[in-house]
Amino acid sequence: MFVVSDERFEELAAEALESIPAELSAAMDNVVIIVEDEAVGRNLFGLYQGVPLTQRRSDTMPDRITLYQTTICSHCASEDEVRAQVRKTLIHEVGHHFGIGESRLRDLGWA
Repeated sequence: MFVVSDERFEELAAEALESIPAELSAAMDNVVIIVEDEAVGRNLFGLYQGVPLTQRRSDTMPDRITLYQTTICSHCASEDEVRAQVRKTLIHEVGHHFGIGESRLRDLGWA
């Protein structure tokens, strides 16, 4: 397990978000990214909650992408591994925001 401070983890999440191609990040709509320690009763790196853009109506509540810091760090041995896992997890969850399912994310290498 490699531990990073809450502040550093948020910086890594911001770096991951900035690494998404501009045309995709510009298309993201009404989504918030938050960090929590872990998913209660579940072993998740991240979780998307919301209505994908492909199914959205105008009155939809904001989507949430949660990154689970303790769970991610517990599977990593260095900051570089944390950085890579945060990026992979964020891209995976953003994929769900765009309506991409698990099977396609696996095909793309993001699951």
